[in-house]
Amino acid sequence: MVDILIVEDEPEIAQLIAQTLEREGFHCAIAPDGLQALEIVPQQQPDVIILDLMLPGLDGLEVCTRIRQKNDIKDPYILMLTAKGEEIDRIVGLSTGADDYLVKPFSPREVVARIRALLRRSLRQGGQTQNLRSPHFSLDLDQRTATRQLDNKPPETLDLTPLEFNLLSTFVSAPNRVWSRTQLIDKLWGNDFFGDERVVDTHIKRLRKKIEPDPSDPQFIKTAIGVGYKFED
Repeated sequence: MVDILIVEDEPEIAQLIAQTLEREGFHCAIAPDGLQALEIVPQQQPDVIILDLMLPGLDGLEVCTRIRQKNDIKDPYILMLTAKGEEIDRIVGLSTGADDYLVKPFSPREVVARIRALLRRSLRQGGQTQNLRSPHFSLDLDQRTATRQLDNKPPETLDLTPLEFNLLSTFVSAPNRVWSRTQLIDKLWGNDFFGDERVVDTHIKRLRKKIEPDPSDPQFIKTAIGVGYKFED
């Protein structure tokens, strides 16, 4: 059963989302603010977090950032809820770690659709059972694990989110190919994508921090100016 944590300070909205998702077979818990959410996450280890942007105390962006910094939990998908259209660029364009966003008001059925779309993302590498290798990286597509071995150093297991794993496997599977943002969105999200293509830059930045010896001078994920990105190893 998929576990979902709903972080929403308006009880009516939280209950409506929970009831809708539970009818679809999901298991839901509710946190009314960011501090309680941060207490629940390590205990429940949710698969998906529905996170309101405007929360009392810690706002959704801060909660999202703190969750992504935790190394003792599995990486959940995070769906951000916002009532402010002007906040959307901040959500998809900054390194908050949110996977998707939804603008209020929304229908409960749309929440279900977005959740199912997020859960399908990890299946987009379906049918590939072999490992992917390059001189410095090894990816197990069955176990969804990735290791990096830099020169004269022991192998290191990389702590990647599901989307970061899919992004790295896409790059490693086609070294030296230049990918446009549109192509990466189609590869990773397909018709499930909602948002601005600049979200790709956010995830590239986060992936570089985890795999590059010096993220400010990338060795592996190179920028193809005016086009997109390519992987060199």
